[in-house]
Parts: sequence; structure tokens; C-alpha cells
Amino acid sequence: MKFISIFYAFFLLSVLGIYWTVNLTNIRLWILLIASLIFYSSLHIQYLPLLLTLTFINFRLGLEIGNNTSPGKHSQNWSLSNEEWQFAQADWNQRRLKLLWIGIGFNVFILLGFKYINHFLNLAFNQPTNSPESLIKLVAPLGISFFTFECIAYLIDVYRGAPAAAKFIQFATYKLFFAKLISGPITRYHHLAVQFNTLQFPGIDRVAEGLWLIARGAVKKGILADNLGIFVDLCFGNLQRAGSTDLWLAIFAYGLQLYLDFNGYVDIARGSALLFGLVLPENFDFPYFSTSIADFWRRWHITLGDWLRNYLYFPLGGSRRGLMRTCVNLLIVMLIAGIWHGSAWGFIIWGVLHGIALAVHRLTGVLSARFQVLNLFWQNPLGIICAWLLTQIMVFTSWIWFRLPNFQDSTLVIQNLWGHAGDQQFAEKVYVEALNISQYQLSYLLLGIALLMSISYTFKRGLKLEFSWPIKVVFVPLCFYAVWLLAPEGSLPYIYFDF
Repeated sequence: MKFISIFYAFFLLSVLGIYWTVNLTNIRLWILLIASLIFYSSLHIQYLPLLLTLTFINFRLGLEIGNNTSPGKHSQNWSLSNEEWQFAQADWNQRRLKLLWIGIGFNVFILLGFKYINHFLNLAFNQPTNSPESLIKLVAPLGISFFTFECIAYLIDVYRGAPAAAKFIQFATYKLFFAKLISGPITRYHHLAVQFNTLQFPGIDRVAEGLWLIARGAVKKGILADNLGIFVDLCFGNLQRAGSTDLWLAIFAYGLQLYLDFNGYVDIARGSALLFGLVLPENFDFPYFSTSIADFWRRWHITLGDWLRNYLYFPLGGSRRGLMRTCVNLLIVMLIAGIWHGSAWGFIIWGVLHGIALAVHRLTGVLSARFQVLNLFWQNPLGIICAWLLTQIMVFTSWIWFRLPNFQDSTLVIQNLWGHAGDQQFAEKVYVEALNISQYQLSYLLLGIALLMSISYTFKRGLKLEFSWPIKVVFVPLCFYAVWLLAPEGSLPYIYFDF
């Protein structure tokens, strides 16, 4: 069941109709859970028992960690000496820590198992990983990366003192909620648990906002991302024949496609959740207007960046142990981010590049603090433009390894970025037959999308202006009609479904 389809519209309206006709919270949660199971079954039914099992195991682990928040049997024994009490506390903390590591290890094993089993088995038997004759091709469950990261965050939060889920229905509904299950946003349990207990029918402004988010997300994905994706697939699928100009256009187009595809998904997810009276966290905040790589990661895939900071970077020591240790921590965190995305070398290179960029940014900050001239340069308009340009060059060029994780393909793109003439038949196939526009017109189209993003950024971040709810309601049917007319036939799959 695709988000942009008449089937999803019927599914969403049907579930909403049943959901809001009952007043009991538990019944609503059951309705939401059953709907989520139906939604996932339409995509990957063979893995539904696995997700339910993982959900139950993490629920039980959370209860065990949460139930041991005090030394239990010793708490009422006032005859214990201070020394005996300290030993009891040590035993209690040690048991909770063991349970936490069991939970983390279990979830990491599941994630890496599905992500890397093909890679390791084929290497062990000397088989090419991505070829048709590969020994084994195990397809990972949709959403497994987001699923396991949420579980790890939940267990750590409970260990740190947050209350464990008391009812399985609440935890299962949180974990399997169809709007966020496949590609996030990564949501903490306690963020939704509070909302489960205070469910109210959304007001007209909330309904309008939810419909607007769905319609806006459909435009981003159906019209912009999917049409850009046609060119990107044609260009990166014919690397030997594409010229340098074609490759640069494809890199820029892919950066926009990835953002619009993923952001469009999150918009639809957040809009759907709003109609159920639930608020999911935002995942993007105009990342391509960042003036540093650190700022980029505060705006791009916000919930993943938040997870990496809270559950990796800070436990590693953050920036508390000196400059060099900080840079090493940044490299480790981004390396793990690359591994999280996939098993190919390209994802690891992408993560390392971002880790190096973050370390360089940290070193630049230290130098700027010591030299006033350098600090003043980064604060004046020319310095801000240079910082923005350097950041975006780094971000967009690193997408090469993200889009082409096969090392040979990405290396070929790097080699052909300058002075490589394109094949004339390739140009005719892409620009005349497939797109029916010239290379220059495609360039103007990409600049036009960037201009629209700039206007949106100016109104929202600069002028703090947004459409009122009546205007949003007017635009909703217009957006859906535009998608129906302009979206390519057979929409492309969401990019982040692979992660």
C-alpha cells in the first residue's frame, strides 16, 4: 500500500472513521494497532511475526529494567548497615546494566544480521554480493533500522529513569504505528505515550494542518522527487555514457530528490498522525540552507541526529574530554551512521566523510575562537556565503557514495566529473525521449526548485509567516489534482524504504 494512492486514502479514511467513533482509549489503541498490522501486511507480511516478537521482547526487557529501579527486597529492611545498603545498590545497578546491554546487543544483532548477512555470507563463499548469482539474498524487513533504533532508545531511557510501558497495547501501538513504522521519524516512546493518555478529536485547524501536510508531502514526492528520480536513474544507470555536465546535474538532482522524497514521506506521516490526534516530531528544517556541517545535521534527518547525539555521542564523552577525543567521537558516530544505512562501502565512506567534515568544523571553531580576524570573517556576509557554499559542496558531493554505494560506480563518477564528454545517443535518450527537455532547461528546472525552497525558507524562517488554515484547506484538493496530472506513471519507491 503506497502512501500516494487511492488505496491509502480509503484505508486512512476508514480507520479514522472507526477510530473516532469510540471513546475508550484502549479500544482506539487496538484499532490503531490492527490498522498498522494491516498496513504492514500489505507491504511485507512475511516479517510481521518477527516485528511482533521483537516488540514483545523489548516490552519485557523494558519492564525488567523498569521494575528494578530500586533495590527491591532490601528497600524496607532498615536493619541494613550503610555498607550493606551500598552493596545492595551496586547489585541492583549491575543487574539493570546487564539487562540494558542484553537489550542493546539483541537489537544490534537483529539490525546487523539483516543488514549484513548477505554481505558476509557471499564474502565467505567468494560470491559477488550484488550479482544475480549471489549465494543468498535475504531481504531485510521494511523499517528494521528505524524499528531497532527506537527500541534501543526506549531501553536506554528506561534505564536512565523514565517509566517503562505498563501495558503491551500501548507499547505495541507506539512501535507499529503505521504512519512512522517504515521510515520514521524516529520517535521516543514517552513522546507518544503521553499523547495516548490525552487523546482528543483534533480541531478544525489541526485537521486542516494534517490534510495540508499530506497534500504537501504528495506534491514533494509525486511531482518533484519522482520526476527528478527519472533523470537520476537514467544518468547514474549509464555512467559510462554520461558526460561531466550530466553527472553534475544528476548529483544536484539527486540531492534534491532525496530531500523531497524523504521529507515528502515525513509530511504525509505527520499529517496522517495529526488526524489521529497524535503529533510526530519534525525531521527536516531546511537543511540545504545550513552554513556548517554541524548545522546541517541539526536540520537534516533531525530525529536520527538527535538519536546519534543522545545515545552515542554523549555516552562516548561528547566534547568533555578534549579536542582530539571530540574529533574521534564525531568520526565514530558518523561511521556508525554510515553502517546503519547499509552494508556497502559507499555508506561507510559517506559516514567517514561527514565525520571528517564535523571534525574539521570543530577545529575551525577552535581556531576562530583564538584568532579574531578569522572569527570576524565567518560572521560577515562574505564569510557566511563561503561557509554555506563549502557546506553544500561537501554535502552534495558526498551524496555520490550514498546514491552509488558500489565503490567502482562512485569512483567512476569522481573520475568523470571534469572534462568527460557525454555520448550523443545517451543525450538523445535522456533529454529528448525520456524527459523531452534540453540540458539547459533541466538546469533551469533544478534552479527553479531551489528558488521555491528559498522562497519557502524566507517566509517561514525569515518572516515567520505561514498560510492560515482556510487557505490550506483550499490548496489541499489543488495539490492532489496536480499530483494526479503531473506525477509520472508508476511512482518510484521511497528511497529510505531501503534503510
